[in-house]
Amino acid sequence: MLNIAMLPSPLDFSTSYLSTSTIVALCVFFGLLCSCIIVGHLLEENRWANESITALLLGLCSGVVVLLVTKFRSTKILIFSEDLFFLYLLPPIIFNAGFQDKKKQFFRNFITILLFGVLGTVISFCLISLGAFLLFTRIGITNLGIKDHLAIGAILSATDSVCTLQVLSQDETPLLYSIVFGEGVVNDATSIVLFNSVQTLNFSTMNAITALKLLGTFFYLFCTSTALGIIVGLLSAYIIKTLYFGRHSTDREVALMMLMAYLSYMIAELLNLSGILTIFFCGIVMSHYTWHNVTGSSRTTTKHAFATISFIAETFIFLYVGMDAFDVDKWKTSKASIGTSVAVSSTLIALVLIGRAAFVFSIANITNCTKTRESAKIEFRSQFIIWWAGLMRGAVTIALSYNQFSKSEIASTEDSALMITSTIILVLFSTVVFGSITKPLIEAVKLRQSKPAISDSTDNQEDLRLLFLESNCSINQTNHHESQSRRRSSLSLMIRHPTTTVHYFWRKFDDKFMRPVFGGRGFIPAVPGSPPAEEEIS
Repeated sequence: MLNIAMLPSPLDFSTSYLSTSTIVALCVFFGLLCSCIIVGHLLEENRWANESITALLLGLCSGVVVLLVTKFRSTKILIFSEDLFFLYLLPPIIFNAGFQDKKKQFFRNFITILLFGVLGTVISFCLISLGAFLLFTRIGITNLGIKDHLAIGAILSATDSVCTLQVLSQDETPLLYSIVFGEGVVNDATSIVLFNSVQTLNFSTMNAITALKLLGTFFYLFCTSTALGIIVGLLSAYIIKTLYFGRHSTDREVALMMLMAYLSYMIAELLNLSGILTIFFCGIVMSHYTWHNVTGSSRTTTKHAFATISFIAETFIFLYVGMDAFDVDKWKTSKASIGTSVAVSSTLIALVLIGRAAFVFSIANITNCTKTRESAKIEFRSQFIIWWAGLMRGAVTIALSYNQFSKSEIASTEDSALMITSTIILVLFSTVVFGSITKPLIEAVKLRQSKPAISDSTDNQEDLRLLFLESNCSINQTNHHESQSRRRSSLSLMIRHPTTTVHYFWRKFDDKFMRPVFGGRGFIPAVPGSPPAEEEIS
């Protein structure tokens, strides 16, 4: 018999391409992911905890354990990797947000979402940048340049509304959920576009031309990124509709959807565009066209696969952020006193609160003035929840902070490290404190909106259809005065219901020109035995 004591350790067999430290790190993270899912399930009904907070706290505890085991030496498992976040974790989350998006609600409130997500983020960016420029010098941080202050505004404008979305219900508060969800995605994209715009400009001579260049760069990145996502989504729909991959293998059409979605993100990054905007709108287009062109089994597979991958990536991010909080190198490099660190972190939190409030309540009340139906207006309680939902900060904030201050050429090493550690404190405080209060706060406010009357939208579309038909059919049977009256009536209805009007014309254009080429709802893949098409993801 073999002597077991003489057998070599399994680690002795490790080959050159298998790093023991990497295996240990992956084992730790996969074990923590399983723990998060289990603990999250057990705390499902708890009013003070949610999955994001659970993952963050588990990450913090794991970070403490690793530090104790390594005797407070920095280890790779604690280092935040921008490549890992932006290339592998963020894309599936944003794509699934677009793919699973309730498109009818999203586009019904599209103007409001754009106002909050784009204009509101720009207002917050300006106020936070200005506040940082005026207040940091009084604290004693004098080595930051104009680009650093503008970058701080873009970094702190990126919200994380996950905690709020986990509490809100699409059925009970459809308007509020649509605005919070849509603004969250558009806000992240806008913040990153602003951040990239700041990086591309030279601020050695600050003048009106520089401000116009910043604005022009922002709109260029925003529009081109959106267009790229739409083009790639339409291309995937056309390929799958034309080639019928499902005739031979459903795996191929599922794989093609996943790869083309990821390809859109990578092309955007390659062209220095916003990958977030690109992959988000690619997800919307794929759910509207491509998803209906695949077989029934592939529809079920993609719907659940995208949601599962997004959930795992999201949980992994919060774990990662929690463990990264104990990156001792950054804390050692920042030689600021506890008082200075607290002052900077408190200033950042105050700027976030003020910057958020400055646009939420003003934009909400301005949009209310344009709404005729009471059910479409944003009441004050909903405005408060929208404001609260944007107070949390997450991994995007930390990733942008590392990107700016780990290689800043103007700021000193100590000030750069201080800004990173202060950002970490802001993220931990906002997620744990604000996040834990979110559920009882919403329950206390008792937001229960009645579902929007479907008949209103239907009646409006029917009125539009009748008016346009009457105008077209009887144009030659009436005198000039009556035809002009009908046209004025049609124009009045279009002005009073712009969203319904746009939706009406879009459906006509979609049915006549887009669906015959790109497929979509109603398209039946030519696969024997394929289940009938499911209802559209709306």
